[in-house]
Amino acid sequence: MPRPLIGVTAYLEAARWGTWVREAVLSPPAYARAVEKSGGAAVILPPLGTAAIDDYLRGLDGIILAGGVEIDPARYGEARDERVPEPQPHRDHFELALCRAAVEADLPILAIDRGMHVLNVAQGGSLIRWLPDTVGHDRHAAAAPHALTVSVSSRLGKVYGDHAEIAFRHNQAINRLGAGVLAVAWADDRIVEGIELQGHRFAVGVQWHPERGDDLGLFAALVEAAA
Repeated sequence: MPRPLIGVTAYLEAARWGTWVREAVLSPPAYARAVEKSGGAAVILPPLGTAAIDDYLRGLDGIILAGGVEIDPARYGEARDERVPEPQPHRDHFELALCRAAVEADLPILAIDRGMHVLNVAQGGSLIRWLPDTVGHDRHAAAAPHALTVSVSSRLGKVYGDHAEIAFRHNQAINRLGAGVLAVAWADDRIVEGIELQGHRFAVGVQWHPERGDDLGLFAALVEAAA
């Protein structure tokens, strides 16, 4: 049986190799390795515009919305916070359109870090632009492990049970949930760390980076849904 094809969103950045410095499509190999170890085949999706999105969706069996620079707050009707790095309009434009099309097509989606924010904003939600101001502490900006409560009835709960231990720093988070988006994992201060889309075959978002760990259960669940 052919491996399910999983599209992975990517950066478009200046890169150096040899004596060359050129614009390049970049993706950390951990995403592709996690997909392959879970029984899928990864395809990198360059954020060059939206013309090919329908063709991607006809050829792919699932997508991963990967991590990266935060979304431009103008996409959810707010002003930029100067403490946040400059947004990347080309990624925002491509990934929001890709996400909306994948949701409409009922294509399996795993949304990681920035990708979780893309999924929420694509559904009309918003973000907390600078988390320490909201929660009154900077624990989310530290790399120390912390425990999450997980809804056992969710897809995340089927992978992790009722709790998960993660170690990932972030300065933004989900604020208003988008249409059909359910919160399914929370930090101890009730900040949302995991979401899923109601009524969709498989659309799960997490604030952390599961591709960096040894537990690839989420990737296995994505590949199973895509098969």
